[in-house]
Amino acid sequence: MLVAFGAVLFSVDMGGCAKHRLPGGLSKLKPCRLPGIGEALLCGKLTVFENRETRTGRTIDLNIVVLPAFDQKTKAEPVFDLAGGPGASSTAAADFYAGPGKDYRRRHDVVLVDQRGTGQSNRLAIPQEKTALHYLREMYPVGYVKQMRHALEQRADLTKYTTSIAMDDLDDVRAWLGCDRISLFGTSYGTRAALVYMRQHPEHVRSVILLGVAPTDLKMPLHHAEAGARAMDLLLGECEQGARCNAAFPQIRDDWNSALAQLEKQPARVEYSPPDKATPTTVEIQRGVFGEKIRSWMYGRDKAARIPSIVHHAAAGDFGPFLQQAIAPSIPDFIADGMYLSVTCAEDVPFINPEEAAKLTAGNPFGNYRVF
Repeated sequence: MLVAFGAVLFSVDMGGCAKHRLPGGLSKLKPCRLPGIGEALLCGKLTVFENRETRTGRTIDLNIVVLPAFDQKTKAEPVFDLAGGPGASSTAAADFYAGPGKDYRRRHDVVLVDQRGTGQSNRLAIPQEKTALHYLREMYPVGYVKQMRHALEQRADLTKYTTSIAMDDLDDVRAWLGCDRISLFGTSYGTRAALVYMRQHPEHVRSVILLGVAPTDLKMPLHHAEAGARAMDLLLGECEQGARCNAAFPQIRDDWNSALAQLEKQPARVEYSPPDKATPTTVEIQRGVFGEKIRSWMYGRDKAARIPSIVHHAAAGDFGPFLQQAIAPSIPDFIADGMYLSVTCAEDVPFINPEEAAKLTAGNPFGNYRVF
């Protein structure tokens, strides 16, 4: 086992697909072009039954994109990318593997499969009106979830979109492409998916890379607040140690605590002026929503770098910088909410003890918001 930069590499078998070239497999795919990618890729669909046990009734066309290896003569086994979320689309990573992640393709085809319920594999989501209020509401309002469930049940059996079922789909794709052994690269929830695939189909795994490990017993999102508090402490510490950041925000921890305390006392009501110069509207910023936005922005270095400024202004009652980043209609929803809930409500939430959650998040700046 190799541990480096937060990734865990399991080497399962050094043989198998080392010289395998997917004979006849890639021929089932067709050349295609994806927006923003300047090279020809290979695309295709594999139809599977939604109910894999009965193998009758509704079917799902799994969306597949393959980015070919640059060295086709000596290439090794393909790498299957498993997206996070749950609910993110794997094929959305095509631009990464066509750009900054090109090195992965030196001797490996990269196979992207939209997991059932995501991307173009019967995506479990409903249209939403992207108003300013939409971006500042709680994560899953009961009315929205009921509406979504009613709409999605017309075209999906929501009990059939769990990780174990999806990993049997993935093995069908492996077989369809004609490969005996594959390597898996999972990030976040994708690491859980990879672990489940390893458990169900060990004979077809050569190696697995897990980045940001989410084991099968993690009980998402029980530990989100705990991890978020640690990350925030590190971020604020970085600001304190950086000359420019410390000079601009000399009391950044006090600012953070003050902003949370004010919102705990009462939500902030702020006038928001849309960038398109539409009529200004009054929005409400709740403490839980504010904290969750901050936590989620720490996933990306660019957004994380803006947090000290956002927190400093919020402590002074100025939520303009916060709203500028929180309300972003140009950014698409990359998580299919219906798929996220189908997985989380089956595999995580039933095993969370409310008393345990309350105890674990007591005194935490992010509180029990995500669990609640």
